[in-house]
Amino acid sequence: MALLAEAGAFALGAAPPVLPSARLTSAPPRSVHETTERGSSGALAAAAALVATGVAVKRRPAEARAAAVAMKVEATALTRKVGSAVLSLGLLKVVASRIHEWFETPKRPYGDGSVGSAYDDWTREGVLEHYWGEHIHMGSYTPMEKQSGYRKKDPFFLALFRATFGRLKNFKEAKIDFTNEMIDWSRATAPKKILDVGCGIGGSSRILGKRFPDAEVLGITLSPQQAERAGKLAKEQGLTNVRFQVMDALNMEFEDNTFDMVWACESGEHMPDKKRYVEEMSRVLAPKGNMVVATWCERDPVPMFTAEERKTLNFLYAEWTHPYFISLNKYKEYMEGTELLEQVDTADWTEQTLPAWRHSVWVGVWSPWYWLKVTFRKGPGAFVGFLREVYTLEKFHKSMVSGLMVYGMMRAVKK
Repeated sequence: MALLAEAGAFALGAAPPVLPSARLTSAPPRSVHETTERGSSGALAAAAALVATGVAVKRRPAEARAAAVAMKVEATALTRKVGSAVLSLGLLKVVASRIHEWFETPKRPYGDGSVGSAYDDWTREGVLEHYWGEHIHMGSYTPMEKQSGYRKKDPFFLALFRATFGRLKNFKEAKIDFTNEMIDWSRATAPKKILDVGCGIGGSSRILGKRFPDAEVLGITLSPQQAERAGKLAKEQGLTNVRFQVMDALNMEFEDNTFDMVWACESGEHMPDKKRYVEEMSRVLAPKGNMVVATWCERDPVPMFTAEERKTLNFLYAEWTHPYFISLNKYKEYMEGTELLEQVDTADWTEQTLPAWRHSVWVGVWSPWYWLKVTFRKGPGAFVGFLREVYTLEKFHKSMVSGLMVYGMMRAVKK
């Protein structure tokens, strides 16, 4: 009976039965009861193995189906997560693209009355005067080798770090230095009547009045708010030889040969007719009088501007209500073309004025309280407006660094 059980087990996949010779020859005789009991146990074991095998075979398809369902659920969840991530990235890309497009779209293009209106707004707001002082123009950072807080190739945030911990000339003092250096460069010695074309709130006019106390200084601007503010500041400083009025520089009301010195600091950018701008200043300048002009210029148009350069220039024109820029050589051509001027010289002051663009941002970062106060008073739109100014200043800085833009200086003497 044991042999039959082992044979049955073998049939179900067990190892083949071993038939030792001792089992055949030397095993002691067993009782009938013992033999029967052993045989019954083997048969039961074989039957149990057959049942267990059947149950296992029946379980496998069910377990496989459950595993497949679980995998499908996991795959669906993963697909949803990936889909959500892709959708989120897509939305972020669209939002970023829209924000970039908004920053790249100029908001203050040139038009009739746009220059005077823009400067009226800036003067009333007070932010420019608070941070820039009396001079709404670039500063001079000579000697440049001492300006350890500035490197023109620095990325934006590294530049902020360097400026914060390095040496950089005082922002407002740099503007005063620029004005005095421009006076020295003009070759003027003792003018009696001085015209400041595009005077802003009169910072340069007042310095001219102090440098030449015997002279009468007149500043003209398109902005009534600027003219009013300039007059108040002159009165506060006790200057009686400086006055201001609203007038169009392209249609000046003065007689020919009126002024011994004609001064124009960063006003040519806003002139829709650069040639007439030069001609009008030349007309009112007296013989042997000095003309000196500082203005932002674009590079010479040879080689031709790339599409990207043209896009940048179009932004720089229209964001701060400039009709267009011209090259420094074109200005010189216009000056010589009047046939009224001699000793026409030009100079590139880009390097010494470069730090001013980013410094204009840093002063607001280091002391944010005033513009934050304006933001709280005027609402979130004011904050967005300040971000635009930062973006624009950085655009100008990069354009000056790349050579797309140039800080141009011109001087001449009337024949």
